[in-house]
Amino acid sequence: MEQRLTLVTLGVDDVAEARRFFEEGLGWRAAAVDSDEVAFFDCGTCALALFGRGSLAHDATVTDDGGRFIPVSIAWNGRSRAEVDAAFAKAVAAGGDPVKAPEEVFWGGYSGYVRIPGGHLLELAHNPDWSLDETGRMQLPEPASCAPHKKP
Repeated sequence: MEQRLTLVTLGVDDVAEARRFFEEGLGWRAAAVDSDEVAFFDCGTCALALFGRGSLAHDATVTDDGGRFIPVSIAWNGRSRAEVDAAFAKAVAAGGDPVKAPEEVFWGGYSGYVRIPGGHLLELAHNPDWSLDETGRMQLPEPASCAPHKKP
């Protein structure tokens, strides 16, 4: 497993409000992903995702009980499903608690989750729509414009 993080996901109570904070408050530009459910920001060597807290818990198949579930996950993206399977097995062998075995997911990719020591979630994923360059850096779609995201 290559040493890299590709995505940090924050489970937020209100995606639209969090997105407004980053776009209007900080002047960041979201990637061209047409969704009110999630927002992605290219941060150079890694991306930031804003995802509903409940949706993140559901995606990881954990209960959002306000205690053990910490609404933050880090992600490692592989170049293939086989690479994800191998990374998942390696993470579990290293002492990670398998939370969700890699499987096809609603957004068209393949992912699983491991709870790492300390309780945070590590997502191991393959997104067929986002390539990785030769250094392992994820390539997000280019921003459509500088304008804040608006619902259609």
